Amino acid sequence: MTSSIGADADPPRHDVSFLADLGLDGEVSLGESDRDEHATDYTTDEADAVRPDAVVYPASTADVSAVVAAADERGIPVTAYAAGTGLEDGAVPAHAGISLDMTRMDAIREIRPDDLQVDVGPGAIGADVDEAVAKHGLFFPPLPSSGDISTIGGMIATDASGMGTVKYGEVADWVLELEVVLADGSVTTVGSKAAKSSSGYNLKELIVGSEGTLGIVTRATLELAGRPEQIRGGRAVFPTLDDATAAISDAVTAGVDVAKIELFDAETAMLANDYSDADLPERPMVFVEFHANHGIDEEIDFCRAVFEAHDVAQFEIASGDRMDDLWRARKDITYAAEAYDPQREMGQPGDVTVPIGSYPEMIRAVKEVADEYDLFVPCFGHAGDGNLHYFVLQNPDDPEEVARAEAVYGELVERALELSGTATGEHGIGAGKRTYLEREHGETAVGAMRAIKEALDPNGTLNPGTVVPEE
Repeated sequence: MTSSIGADADPPRHDVSFLADLGLDGEVSLGESDRDEHATDYTTDEADAVRPDAVVYPASTADVSAVVAAADERGIPVTAYAAGTGLEDGAVPAHAGISLDMTRMDAIREIRPDDLQVDVGPGAIGADVDEAVAKHGLFFPPLPSSGDISTIGGMIATDASGMGTVKYGEVADWVLELEVVLADGSVTTVGSKAAKSSSGYNLKELIVGSEGTLGIVTRATLELAGRPEQIRGGRAVFPTLDDATAAISDAVTAGVDVAKIELFDAETAMLANDYSDADLPERPMVFVEFHANHGIDEEIDFCRAVFEAHDVAQFEIASGDRMDDLWRARKDITYAAEAYDPQREMGQPGDVTVPIGSYPEMIRAVKEVADEYDLFVPCFGHAGDGNLHYFVLQNPDDPEEVARAEAVYGELVERALELSGTATGEHGIGAGKRTYLEREHGETAVGAMRAIKEALDPNGTLNPGTVVPEE
């Protein structure tokens, strides 16, 4: 929820007049509207907004290099900005300075069908990349649910993933090579266009998921795959939430070759009905999609058999437009939650992930904690890889209710960690989840992260105030 910052808020903290002398091909803006727009990420509270001193829209790697080098020399922070769709305040310029908006570096540079590869700029929208390679019968398999509004650079920064992770893996699994500007402005290439390499430290994996704190990606080479010839999907309805989660866990562990498997609890179904008159049964549901080049009916029958062992009440599979109709409620759920009650906000969105065998227990924990604090907490998620999302709907004008909502959020993260899970499956750490980093990884591991950050960015130029907690 992008806030509107008053004209007297966040006065300039740094002298950025040097930007005018860099001879950039891109644009430099000191305008209040641009600075306001870059003061927040998608869910940033107005109280946490920080207006940068300048917004730079680079047009090339040379622009990025020049800005970062000059800022590093002067001790001025630089925060990379993608599409502003982040959910953990990762693009908020915590110490002001320069917001480096990468969206104009959006070229789809070269598609190499014979290599199953594409070279793109970091500002390219994921869905645009997928559409461009579709002309060659290819697709980008790990495209997240937000792929139509988020950029490739942002996906790489958070190591994003989505509905297809259960079959295709995370964005990191499809990144081959990156061009990166480091904190001193130097430019390097990490990774390789080869399918595999054992050469040296895996710096590519270090950059992926580092949220702009170790380097800024200016070009990405992505691996592609052939589009499956058969695509079918639909949804199943279960009598209880325990039945639904047990069916999901058994389907994954039994080896059902499912491309997507998503959970809705009854409360989420209610939200969907209220938003779009979906006429869904307000009972737990599992959405499934299958991709294959042959034998898809056998895989669907296998899934049906597993679900029937858990008393599935309805199992409907289709293709084409009918499949899209069956899935529409799942795709609209964020909008449905936002529109449900004008008096309430979603709060910080949950994004925990646990081992698949612990998924039913994690879902039960959501309901237990929601009952304990007497709050409405609908939950859903990319169930096939153990990822769970939840919203704690709260009245922002009721401090006591806000405090209860924050307690629910924290308790559920702790439950996930107790189940050997993670505080964030795909949204990233940003500024919002830094407090959980040591709890999840331990003091020694966080110390190693801090050492890496200090080695690559000794002046703390790149995206300070995010990911690694300060000592």
